Amino acid sequence: MKKKIVFMGTPDYATIIFDKLIKSYNYEVLALFSQPDKKVGRKQILTAPHIKQYCIDNNLDLPIFQPDKLKNNNEIKEELEKLSPDFIIVAAYGQILPKEILDIAPCINLHASILPKYRGASPIQESILNDDKYTGVTAMFMEEGLDSGDILAIEYLKLQNNMLVDEVFDKLSYLAANLTITTLDNFEKINPKKQNSTEVSHCSKIKKENGLIDFDNAKQLYLKYKAYCYWPGIFLSTGLKIKEIELIDEDSSNKEGEILEINKDFTIIGCKSGKIKITKVQPPSKKVMNIADYLRGKRLEVGNTLN
Repeated sequence: MKKKIVFMGTPDYATIIFDKLIKSYNYEVLALFSQPDKKVGRKQILTAPHIKQYCIDNNLDLPIFQPDKLKNNNEIKEELEKLSPDFIIVAAYGQILPKEILDIAPCINLHASILPKYRGASPIQESILNDDKYTGVTAMFMEEGLDSGDILAIEYLKLQNNMLVDEVFDKLSYLAANLTITTLDNFEKINPKKQNSTEVSHCSKIKKENGLIDFDNAKQLYLKYKAYCYWPGIFLSTGLKIKEIELIDEDSSNKEGEILEINKDFTIIGCKSGKIKITKVQPPSKKVMNIADYLRGKRLEVGNTLN
């Protein structure tokens, strides 16, 4: 007999896990919970979450709930009780589950970090910013605290030097999808483990201003680029967005933002510590362009500063 699942998730990370459950033989997804549609872009077009759009595109006959809040929402509580799931699976849903929901069925969260490290909203970006060698996915019981429940299983991912945040997201999504099935298949045999409270760290929701950079430290600038290139991007106080960069070295001493070399395809910029190579930039309200073309238009030469 198939186990009954209610799934809660919103972005593409969740969609990959959801897809695995939908196509699994042993589990039946009864309903999807996702964040409400949001207005996106300059034209403020009302846009469905990635996971809801997946359901639409694949003609899934599945009830979809998009409540603004779960807490003190008796209507949603009653709907979940009617569904009577065996498990509630949560992945990047965007809301904390209140006790009245947690009590309905075992709630399992697929959190994109090696807990107890990086509890919170941006674990993948935080892992990249800290130049970790490994990240991973933790399957954990949910409780009223933030990502503080007992650990059921962990899957690890080695971070390569050139991995950008979107690639890490993608790889962790598929790890999480497989881990979900493995955890459910072996649920009765798993001995949950308490998190080590002495190793807890937290990460907050990313804001646009987190993408602001300077030319103090080349390594830190490059890590910011890897973590934030998808959103919010990295940019100077002038509004110039840096779209493609590489780390040249970490140790050389230079004037901050000094143009050290101009090539037709790239430019070398000095930092107080280290150097970076910039290939593409985007001026405010303009299209992405080659850095050499930008410098030529601004009449900037070797020895000038970019910032």
